[in-house]
Amino acid sequence: MTVVVQKGSRARQTRGQARWRIAAAAALVAAVLSGCTGEQFQKGYILPPGALEQIPIGASQDQVLIVMGTPSTVATLDGEVFYYISQRSERKVAFMNQQVVDQRVIAIYFDKKRQVRRLANYGLQDGKIFDFVSRTTPTSGQELSYLTPLFKLLSFN
Repeated sequence: MTVVVQKGSRARQTRGQARWRIAAAAALVAAVLSGCTGEQFQKGYILPPGALEQIPIGASQDQVLIVMGTPSTVATLDGEVFYYISQRSERKVAFMNQQVVDQRVIAIYFDKKRQVRRLANYGLQDGKIFDFVSRTTPTSGQELSYLTPLFKLLSFN
């Protein structure tokens, strides 16, 4: 009879060890798979929440710098323009390439007195440059000729 008890206790130990091994393997698989979940990346300027609402038409250039910080680039198009450039990309699995999901160029236009004349939040909609503030698409002129290369440059990164 003692031999049967030993066999049963060994069988119980073996079953317990098998359960432990299965649980450890499941935990290892879960840890490996959690490392493969998607990631998001933000490059360039990060717009603070409510920042554009703090810049009224007629605000000074100094006020814009206080609220928005230093621009990514500056241009002169019938006055000065501050551009804040950003790109958001993601990858679904850790070892895959990144895909661009959003590109933005925030433009703040100043008049000759260095006061805000207009705000624009440009992005791509249906493959075209679109201003999400005025809900319009720029059609021609200096502004479009400056924005187009910016978006082409961003899309290759």
